[in-house]
Amino acid sequence: MSLPDVTMYTDGACSPNPGKGGWGVVVIEQQGMVQREMSGCERNTTNNRMELTAALRGLQGLKEPHQVTLITDSTYVKNGITRWIHGWKRRGWLTADKQPVKNRDLWEELGQEILRHQVTWKWVKGHALDQWNERADALAVAARKGLPPENSGVPVPGPQENRIQIFSGITYAPSRRKGSWAVILSYQQHVKVLGGAAEGSSANQFHLMAAIAGLSALKRELPVTLYTTSGYLRDGLHRWLVGWQQRGWTTREGKPVSNRKLWRQLAAFAGRYRVEVRVVSRKNGFCLLQEAKELAREWRLLPPGDGIKG
Repeated sequence: MSLPDVTMYTDGACSPNPGKGGWGVVVIEQQGMVQREMSGCERNTTNNRMELTAALRGLQGLKEPHQVTLITDSTYVKNGITRWIHGWKRRGWLTADKQPVKNRDLWEELGQEILRHQVTWKWVKGHALDQWNERADALAVAARKGLPPENSGVPVPGPQENRIQIFSGITYAPSRRKGSWAVILSYQQHVKVLGGAAEGSSANQFHLMAAIAGLSALKRELPVTLYTTSGYLRDGLHRWLVGWQQRGWTTREGKPVSNRKLWRQLAAFAGRYRVEVRVVSRKNGFCLLQEAKELAREWRLLPPGDGIKG
């Protein structure tokens, strides 16, 4: 006997991160009608926990087994449940670099819950005018603010600026001189994910590698905003670069510029695109910036020079 078919949109919200958060779920029947909406909040949580909670509570809200198409705007959730969780279990709930898996309690619950259903996981870009993704987001934000869902006060966003956004994350282990990077490129309805692992002598090198990889993947000559946690990257590109070039890639003290080879590559792209670098704090970072960091952490122990594209 075939299972009943539903489509489920889930989303989470947290501000500040960590801080008070909310989650939202929209369940749609096969006929395209909203069957049910769910939402909730927690006082001390994170954005990733709210994204996971939304998916978990949505599935738990189905009393009988279903065939579910679950649509999320979180690459952390989609990649975690379809790819990373198998390795975590094999390693006794440790990540690729032998660290305890964050949010293990929710991952274990979600892993058990999906055994009741036939779930197809799909990713959709957030805040891109997808009607039901926007509704799930509105439910999550309203729950976080303590508002009733019908009075969420969350407007539907207008057309996005004609600008490419790059979200960059890195990891680095000084003792092993190894690290990894990941970038998420976002433009209108299009998203691309790149990542790699390598050997290096500093975290600064990996911030540069990530920026270069993101810019080198661009196909259109449009303005770019690059989000990062690196003040070194921002100051180098916006304050120091012109002086370095004028002095033949030396500092004011006459010393060779550190990471000169990487800076020269980045300078070539900066001359081609109008690049604005914005530094975002690790504590209050954007969702995609946090997801880039999670992706980099999972790819940390790949062989040097190896990379993943998607």
